[in-house]
Amino acid sequence: MKKQVHRSKERGKSDLGWLHSRFSFSFADYYNPKRTGFGKLLVFNDDTIKPGKGFGLHPHKNMEIITLVTEGELAHKDSTGAEEVLKPGEVQVMSAGSGIAHSEYNLSFIHTLKLFQIWIETKEKNIKPRHDKKWCMFSKNTLQLIVSGTKGSDSLYIHQKAKMYLGKFEGGKEIKYQIGNGKGVFIFVIEGTLNVKGTILKMRDSIEMSEADHITLKTVHASYFMIIEVPMK
Repeated sequence: MKKQVHRSKERGKSDLGWLHSRFSFSFADYYNPKRTGFGKLLVFNDDTIKPGKGFGLHPHKNMEIITLVTEGELAHKDSTGAEEVLKPGEVQVMSAGSGIAHSEYNLSFIHTLKLFQIWIETKEKNIKPRHDKKWCMFSKNTLQLIVSGTKGSDSLYIHQKAKMYLGKFEGGKEIKYQIGNGKGVFIFVIEGTLNVKGTILKMRDSIEMSEADHITLKTVHASYFMIIEVPMK
């Protein structure tokens, strides 16, 4: 088994005044040759956006982009004609495909917006751009599959053999997770404390694990966390 622990304080950072970001992997002006992605997972950003601010219209291509809002409301518009507002607990996927342009703004002029944005490399180039969103209906102490490469399921579809789970668990719970062949897992603690094979992860810490067929997690305290499983090649 290979594993790498990445502490919250070790993440890259950017402060543009209106935007405060922490980067788990190299992004924008932050470059760390040891942190250029994990398999097909290329970007994992933790963003805080001030009231009334945001990203103007900008393009993407051939990338699966996942956005999870944890606080505030995100106003989204894109070149497919889509226009929507994402609220806490909602997840959006956007397949940039052959090319898409979008804007993202904090809808409120009073409250702060907090979100995670995740980029996963697509397995199919130049597909028709699309987007979708899902409300996370959490069941107590259960991992919820939010995103996957399987069409027709209750999860949001992306063009990659990847999965993203969210879980809200009480303290003292054990979670056994089976890892797919040739896959690795990135585990990120949004809130709380996890014990992953003897490694304690606190809020905003993460761990990457590969070359294993399963892992066991234990919640030290009540925890909200994310598991992203991606192909390593």
